Amino acid sequence: MLRFLAALSKIALASLLTGVALSLFNISSEQILQQAGLTPEMVWTYFLRLTGWALPNILLGSMIVLPVWLLTYVFLPPRERERD
Repeated sequence: MLRFLAALSKIALASLLTGVALSLFNISSEQILQQAGLTPEMVWTYFLRLTGWALPNILLGSMIVLPVWLLTYVFLPPRERERD
């Protein structure tokens, strides 16, 4: 869990520094989207379409994956833990 939080912190810091650098050059997110031929509304629409497609598939897959994981977790012998 600590590695995950460290990686998440590094990504957040890199994003912040990149945003600061881009703002120093007067580059905005709207300009980048415009260069890509997109608008903020289009990005939001694509995001909603993606979540509308992904969520039912995630739920469907979890109906198989979670019980298999639970059975595996319950019936496999315990492993020795690494000490940090």
